[in-house]
Amino acid sequence: MIKPLLCASTVVLFAIAAVSFAGPMAQESTPAAAPGVKNPIKSTPQSRAHAKEIYDVDCALCHGTNGDGKTDLAKAMGLTLGDWTDAKTLAARPDAELFKTIRNGKGKMPSEAEGRAKDHDVWSLVVYIRSLASKEGSAAAPATAN
Repeated sequence: MIKPLLCASTVVLFAIAAVSFAGPMAQESTPAAAPGVKNPIKSTPQSRAHAKEIYDVDCALCHGTNGDGKTDLAKAMGLTLGDWTDAKTLAARPDAELFKTIRNGKGKMPSEAEGRAKDHDVWSLVVYIRSLASKEGSAAAPATAN
């Protein structure tokens, strides 16, 4: 009686292990690193609100709740982060480049891995980050600027 139970348990454990090591499931993704890729997310109150939820959890600790990059953690890590409240900071950076930086990380900045955020979420973050330079909360530079 114990042998069949042990065998069944072993099979279940191996199945669980195989699924967990297989990595995240593939998702439809936009070739974000390609030059000229347009941001599919429009800057709306809803898209910015969705991205703000993600930003507050994943980005604000280093970049600041207002995006100025002047946080105690950034200072403690020896980082000088761009001030996203100034539209000039991101003016020369296309959305595809911002997407790639968020998705892959940069230096000490961790990636927003595919298993953690869908492409839609990362594109929304780009819209939200651009909106930080605007007093009204709408994008100072067009969200699709490339």
